[in-house]
Amino acid sequence: MADLTSHAKGLIEAFNEADWDATRKYFGESTYHELGTQRSLTGAGPVLEALQAWKAAMPDVRGTVTGAIEEGDRVVLEIMWEGTQTGELATAQGTIPATGKRQRTPAAFVFVYQGGQLAESRHYFDMLTYLQQVGAAQ
Repeated sequence: MADLTSHAKGLIEAFNEADWDATRKYFGESTYHELGTQRSLTGAGPVLEALQAWKAAMPDVRGTVTGAIEEGDRVVLEIMWEGTQTGELATAQGTIPATGKRQRTPAAFVFVYQGGQLAESRHYFDMLTYLQQVGAAQ
């Protein structure tokens, strides 16, 4: 069902455009697992806070969908995230100050739907690669 793939891609585009009203609708009351940071959030409010923090740290960050697979009630997107860390990034281990460095991090985003609604998503990305590129880790 291509509608699910369109939904998943629409979510990425809403984030790219910082369209938080649309992002809220896309996530609804689903659960979001951000594997790079080891956090799980349920409901649009907490998910939006996390995504807005990424946008605050990298206002120019954009995700480019490079591949998509849909099977049954699941969609997997391959995404290339690119942006410049010009703002602080708050993490569980402390705040990473702005570095002005550009990052390019590949990711996979798995979306699981139930009854045509997003139920769960899992965002896999290599946080160490991100941190190395922005100069926060060696």
